[in-house]
Order: sequence, then structure tokens, then C-alpha cells
Amino acid sequence: MVRPDETEGSKLMRSRSKLRAGAIVLALAAVSGLARAAEQPAAPDPAKLEFFEKKIRPVLANHCSHCHSADTKPAGGLRVDDRNGLLTGGTTGPAVVPGKPAEGTLLKRVTQKEAKRRMPLEGEHLSASQVADLTKWIRDGAVWPAVKVPASLGRPKPEYERLKKEHWAWQPLTNPRAPGVSNPAWPRDDIDRFVLARLDAAKLAPVADAGKLALIRRVTFDLTGLPPTPEAIDAFLKDTSPGAFAKVVDRLLASPQFGEHWGRHWLDVARYGESTGPSRNIPYPHAWKYRDYVIDSVNADVPFDRFVREQVAGDLLPAADDKAGDRLKVATGFLALGVKDVNQRFKVRFVMDNVDEQIDVVTRSVLGLTASCARCHDHKFDPIPTTDYYALAGIFTSTENAAGVRNQMGGAGLAYYVPDQLLRLSGPVPPPPAEQVEKLTAEVAEAKKAWDAIRGTAEGLKLAANGQPTQRPYRLKFERLQSELLALTDPAQRGLAAHGVRDAKVVTDTEVRIRGEAEKLGPVVPRGFLTALTVPEARPINPHQSGRLELARWLTGENNALTPRVAVNRVWAHLFGRGLVSTVDNFGTTGDKPSHPELLDHLAGRFVRDGWSVKKLVRAIALSRAYQLSADATEAHRRLDPANALVWRHSPRRLTADEFRDATLAAAGTLDPKRPDGSPVKAFKMIEMRDNGPEAKGIHEAADKSRARSVYLPLLRGVIPRSLEAFDPVEQTLVTGSRESTTVPGQALFLLNSSFVRRQSLASAERVLKDPKATDAERVGRVFRNTLGRPPTEAEVVRVLGFLAEYESVVRQEMAAAPPAPKAEPAKPKKPDEPPPDPDQIDQTGETAIEEVIRPTDARTAAWLAFVQSLYASAEFRFVE
Repeated sequence: MVRPDETEGSKLMRSRSKLRAGAIVLALAAVSGLARAAEQPAAPDPAKLEFFEKKIRPVLANHCSHCHSADTKPAGGLRVDDRNGLLTGGTTGPAVVPGKPAEGTLLKRVTQKEAKRRMPLEGEHLSASQVADLTKWIRDGAVWPAVKVPASLGRPKPEYERLKKEHWAWQPLTNPRAPGVSNPAWPRDDIDRFVLARLDAAKLAPVADAGKLALIRRVTFDLTGLPPTPEAIDAFLKDTSPGAFAKVVDRLLASPQFGEHWGRHWLDVARYGESTGPSRNIPYPHAWKYRDYVIDSVNADVPFDRFVREQVAGDLLPAADDKAGDRLKVATGFLALGVKDVNQRFKVRFVMDNVDEQIDVVTRSVLGLTASCARCHDHKFDPIPTTDYYALAGIFTSTENAAGVRNQMGGAGLAYYVPDQLLRLSGPVPPPPAEQVEKLTAEVAEAKKAWDAIRGTAEGLKLAANGQPTQRPYRLKFERLQSELLALTDPAQRGLAAHGVRDAKVVTDTEVRIRGEAEKLGPVVPRGFLTALTVPEARPINPHQSGRLELARWLTGENNALTPRVAVNRVWAHLFGRGLVSTVDNFGTTGDKPSHPELLDHLAGRFVRDGWSVKKLVRAIALSRAYQLSADATEAHRRLDPANALVWRHSPRRLTADEFRDATLAAAGTLDPKRPDGSPVKAFKMIEMRDNGPEAKGIHEAADKSRARSVYLPLLRGVIPRSLEAFDPVEQTLVTGSRESTTVPGQALFLLNSSFVRRQSLASAERVLKDPKATDAERVGRVFRNTLGRPPTEAEVVRVLGFLAEYESVVRQEMAAAPPAPKAEPAKPKKPDEPPPDPDQIDQTGETAIEEVIRPTDARTAAWLAFVQSLYASAEFRFVE
């Protein structure tokens, strides 16, 4: 029956949902739990199943599983405890081809004539009757008990339909009219009318407007992540024109610092990191290109819908030239730069874990939904069935994750690096000398053969005269030659590569994984989108492509109300410290409800009408009266709305870790505003690095020396720059639309003892002491203006001068009484790094962490250092009102 209020578009979407449900029901009727390439009948022959259980399973369990199963190890990448594992096979191809005994590797290996190579390598070999049983089983179709499919899979849920109709986030955008308010003279924009109307309903009045000094500090930090310069403050205070604040906002929006700061907001959401993360931490040497892409896109005010499409399907969008094409390839790094467990035993699990990570980053970053919760079962709270999850999964299993890494249990050296699994960028690559390549290729093959022959054998593990395993030189030779060959032939070594994605060679729908287990295949689900949202203009997926292009268009479709709601809510949260929906990454039923639902829709609609321009949205909100309120609070306001959800004032906020570092550098006059060339990580090979080893030590040293903005610091997962770690740096493994802000004792110790804080305090002290003509009172004024953005009061000047005199006197006495410093001993030469005895492990010996000691040259400088440091540690410096 057609509902009277149903549009043609919604009827189309309802029809598509029915078609998908019908396809799933048909698949359920024929499901065998196996791959499509070798499906069994829906009801396998009971006699063949009995034969398998009596004759085949015992052979596989007793002779093969101890080396080839999920519970032991997948030698050669092969599993025999799972039919799909046998069909997929390991590194040498499928172990079993149903109906064709001669084509798989299983029978070949168990009947190998050479006894040393015959499987199993340990224990008794198979008897002739056991080989005959295996042959018969394969010839008869390799029957295996079917995976049990939950009865609820793909069945309609009445509660889902109710949620789709009732939950606010999934309803179409409304176009609310600005409400009437008690004081028509107060609003400057419709934004203010929505805010004041809610305050009127709660019988609350907004506080007074912020002073100009507080306002310019607030907006400069909010738009650029930096403090205003004394010159910018003076110019704003002197400008008494009605448009003075608008001039400031426009100047900040046009500055490159805007893109650096707001680009960092998106990098938080994109869980940006320069390495694979836990397990085996492999660097992403080209990740910085995605970082720069984001910053440049934000500065260019690329429309947000286009920005999303580029990151989900940039490689499938038309490009005017090679440069534009390279930019679009780099954009897809959004899908490739997540955490990866390269130490995963099984490729199918590695692939599905990466697919899950991609689904999570897309749905939470753009839609504010936790779709990954439907990987193992229907979502417990939101109308996202498991079949919707695998409709999305089919898009990403049809996409090659070109991050440049592969899985391998216990790999070493360049084992995890796959040059062909990087995106090739345009640029001339002169061919390497053919003779040299041919010679090195032969040497690599010979070295690998020698290494494989001795690796793990009794002879190889025997200790040589130097105490190291005999096999060690074989491994070192192979890795050295392999590295030399790559340096000669790999375009990525010359920077002409990016981490990203591209359509896979095989594009097809995928199966539901029963209970989320990668090997337990259920019915095939047609590729598609979440059915919780009605997007009538969504196009059907091109059967010859992955579906990412259609997904990108669906995410940014005219009638997808969720995407603009989530986007404007994040902008509001960055400017007010709290979103209109406080759970910025969760718009589902377990998330918060909007405090101002009409304002949220007003902003979302306005955002779309303004061409999805983030800069226009930021400008409109910054120029609203609500944004320009003071941070003052009364007891009555606190009692009625302690969280300030109704926006009766502007809530103070602490600087983020990045802002604190950048503001400290800016106040000391040491901040380098230029973008550095790439990242220190770009010099790394894609080899496992130790979080406490020489690579990490080098990264820490590079970060400590850097004077660039924090967004340009090297950001390997697990190696947090020391200057950021105290103040809740972003979590690099998950979508983070709002950072945590904790208060812990370690922060006070950081401000007291950190070499970074003391170094910048010393630089600031030496800066003001350089002028021989200035009085100490004038110097105090300069430090206050550089650090806090305001002049000191007379009382503060008197107090500081007294502190300086007393501190200098004490330090002078201590220096006079101190014994002469002992002569430094020359550093002992460090032994070269020795590989560990186990060829599959890297040396985990940690590097000694040496904290730099900052020592002023004299008592006067020491006193000024202590004064500056006290200002950096003050709440006034660390908070924005």
C-alpha cells in the first residue's frame, strides 16, 4: 500500500530495500556457508558428510592441523580446519579444487616423492588408504558441513522500522522559520534567534558580551590555533568601526593558519597516523601527502561534499591533468592510513579487519553512526542490520587497500612491504641500468634460496664462534641485497607514490561473515548502502566498479540529512566547546539529542545552500552574538544549566596539546610558520620499527628540534612527541571528533620540568633581555603581551619585579657555592645494532632516553626564565575564555 505522504524518491528507496531483502532471502534459501566459486548443494548428501566425518576430518586433524589451523599456526598461509581455507590455499595456491583432485596442492604435497618435502614434515606420512580417501573426497566435491546461519539474518525487524520513523537523526532536513524572541534587538543573525528562543523558554537571559581583548584571543585561537600577535590586538582595539570584528574574522579565514588548524580537526576525525600501529609498527613514509592534501583543501575551501567524495572515491573522479589526478589519488589515503595488524596470521582476516576499519571511519566520520557494531550481529540500538554492514563491506572488498603493506606472521625486514600495493604518482622515472638490475635480481634470488634453505634448520640455529646463529649472515645478506634492488627499481623510493585505494581486480558482492568470523561465509549480500537513511537520488552501483563512487554520492546526496547535520555540529563544537549534539561522533539512539534541533537543521540547510562552504559557516557562527558572549557565569545560570547546553555564555576551554605547544613557540618568538618539506618519516623504509628503538629516538629528536606547527610533527602511532603527550593528544586509532580534556598531576610536572617548556622559557627570557635600553618594568610588559596578550597591571609589575630580584639573588648564591662541574667524559662508541638470534623478531633493546637539561648562563637569565615559565603554567595562558 502506498502511503499518501510518500514521495516518488522514497517509494524508490523502499522498493530497493525490498529488492535487497528479497535477494538476501533467496540467498538464505540456498546458503551453504561456502564461497560462491565452489558452492555445495543446499542439502549435502548425508553419506558424503558421514564419509567426511569418519575418514577426512581425522586425517586433517591428526596429520595437518598442528601446523595449518587457526589455533596453531598457518604454515605457508594454509588452513585445513576450514573449507574456505583449503579452497583459498596458501602461498602456493589452492590446496583443494572440488571435483579435480589433480589440481590442488594438498594431494601433491602428501604424495611428494622426496621424503624430506612430503607432508607432514613431522610424524607419520599418510598411508595409501588415507591418500585414496582424500582423493575420493575431493573428486566428490570436497563436501563439508554447512555453516549454521542464524534464523534472524536478513529478516525484517519491526523495531527497526519504528526507529527509522521516530529517531530524529534519520528524518529529512526541515527548514525551520526563525522564532520570535523576547528581545528583538539582541540577535544579529537567525542563529541568535534560535539560541535566544531556547533561553527564553528556560527563563534564562544571556550574559553580557565579551570584551574586545577576550574576543580577539578567542577567535584567533578558534580559527587558527594560535594566539593573536600584539600588533593584531592593538589594531583591533583601535578599530572602532562596526565591522571591526568582521575584518578580524575575514583576515583569519584567509590566513594559511586556518587550514592548518581546521585541517588538524579533520585529521583527528580521519584517525591520521604515519604508521600501522600496534603489533608490528610499519611506517607510512608517504602519509604526509594526505596531511598536506587536507590542509590545502581546507584553505581552498573545497566544498565539504566534494571533500568527502574525493576521499572516498577520488581515484574514480575525473581529473583535468596528472597533477589533479595525483591530488585525487592522495585524497584516498583517508581509507588507507588506518591501523593495520600486519602480524595477522590469515590474509582473509587481515582483509576483513581492514574493511571493518574502513566502514568505521566512513560511517562515523561522515554520518556519525557506529555501523561497525553490525559486523557480528544486527546493531543492538540502531536500525543497521548485519546485511547492511556486508552491503558496505562488498564495496570495500572490491577495493584494493593500497597502503603498501601485507600481513605476515612473524615477518622481518622488508617482508611486510609490497611496492605494487602503493599508488603510483605521475613523474619521470628514468629506467635503472638494466645490467645492474639483472645482476641484483639474480643475487637476491640466490640469497633468498640460501636463506630459505638454512632458515630454522638445526644447522642454521647452531651458534657460530661469535655466539650468533649460523643462519644470521644468510638473512643479513638477503635483506641487504633486497633493499639495494628496491632502491634501484622502486618508484616509491623517489617519492612518486602514495598510500590510498583503488578498485580491485575482482569486483563483486561479498558474503555475510557469520558471527563476524572471516572464514564462515553466509549468504551473498548485494552491494549497497545503509537502509536507515532515505536518499532517493542514490544511483545503483556500477557492476564494473567497486561502488565507492556511488557510496560517495550517496553520502553527500541532496536528501542525505545526516551528513550536513554531523558536519555543522562538529563546526559548532569546535567554536563553542560543545556540539548542539554533544556526542559529535554518535548520532544514533545511544547518542545525545540535540539541544537546539531547529538550529541544527537551520545550520545544516544553510550549509548546503551556501555550497557546503566550511569557511562561510565558520564566519556566520563567529559573527553571531551567541559566539561573542563573555565567559562570565552567575550562580543562577549554573544552577539551571550547569553544562551551558543552552548557550547562555561562552564556555572557557583548555588549549589542546597542539595549541599549547604552538602558543608556547609563538610567545617565545621561535615558531617557524613555514610548512616543512614532507615529514621525517618519509626517509623511513617500510620495515618494522621499535617504539623504543633508534627509529623512535630519531623521531623524538626531530620533533624536539622542530619549530614548525604541531600539525607538521612526525606522528607515528605509539611514538607521541614529548611536547604533546601531557595534554591529551589525539587518539590515532579511532575517529575523534572531540578530544578528551583531562586534568592529571603529570601535567603540572610537565609544566615544571619539561625541557620543551624550559627551552621556550629561556628563549623568551633571552629575547626580552636583548634590548639594553629597556627597563625591567618594560620587559615585564613585553612578556605579558607576548604570552597572555595583555599588559600587566601595576600590582603585577611590582610583584614580578620583587620575584625577579629575589630569585636572581638566590641563584647567584647557589652558583657561587656550587663546586666546579666535573669534566665530561667522552661518550663511549655505541656498538652497531645487532639482529637478534631469532630471525623472525627484531631487537627490542630500548634506547636510553636522555632528557635535555636547560641551564641558563647566569642568575639574571635564570630569574627571567622562571618568570616566563610561571606564565606558561598559568591557567590564563592554558585556557581560552
